[in-house]
Amino acid sequence: MRNDIKIEETATVENDKGMQDGKSFLRQSIETVAYFIIIFVVVLLVQRFLIQPVEVNGSSMEPTLHNNNHVLLEKISYSLSEPKRFDVIVFQPYEDDNELYYIKRVIGLPGETVQIMDSVILINGERLDENYGLENLIKSAGIAGEKIVLGEGEYFVLGDNRNNSKDSRDPSVGVVKQDSILGRAWCTIWPFRDFGIVKHK
Repeated sequence: MRNDIKIEETATVENDKGMQDGKSFLRQSIETVAYFIIIFVVVLLVQRFLIQPVEVNGSSMEPTLHNNNHVLLEKISYSLSEPKRFDVIVFQPYEDDNELYYIKRVIGLPGETVQIMDSVILINGERLDENYGLENLIKSAGIAGEKIVLGEGEYFVLGDNRNNSKDSRDPSVGVVKQDSILGRAWCTIWPFRDFGIVKHK
């Protein structure tokens, strides 16, 4: 009789332990899934509002940026202030293509008149003092051969590789609207030989 009671009590303890182990495993599984969900949401929020990695495709920003460079794009600056001259920005050139982005340098600011004459960039009729261009001579002024008056929230951009860049001189791109700007290029992170802060000034 006593042996039966002992056996019955042992079975009860083992069953309780098994149930606790099952609950513990389930709880750990839920916590693990919740952890990864939180990490995923945090990454999405960081990319949406703070920092996003982008890859340069092409040579239009040489010598500042090179093909296949991986760059960190920061999105904080333009929520606090407007783009400045010589900032390197990433923007959406076409409203009907959400997957395509360009990276270029800001040359003209809202309210200014931009024109390119004899390879010289003119801002409000005055020569712009800058040395970002890969080559001294700009072969094509494009639509900037005529005066371009920038309205509110409009920017004129150029690639540093002026003779191999599709930018504001191209009528299909034109001036860049501020609401199409994704952010400001911050630093090159890969390949390591190109690691460093992107030159804006």
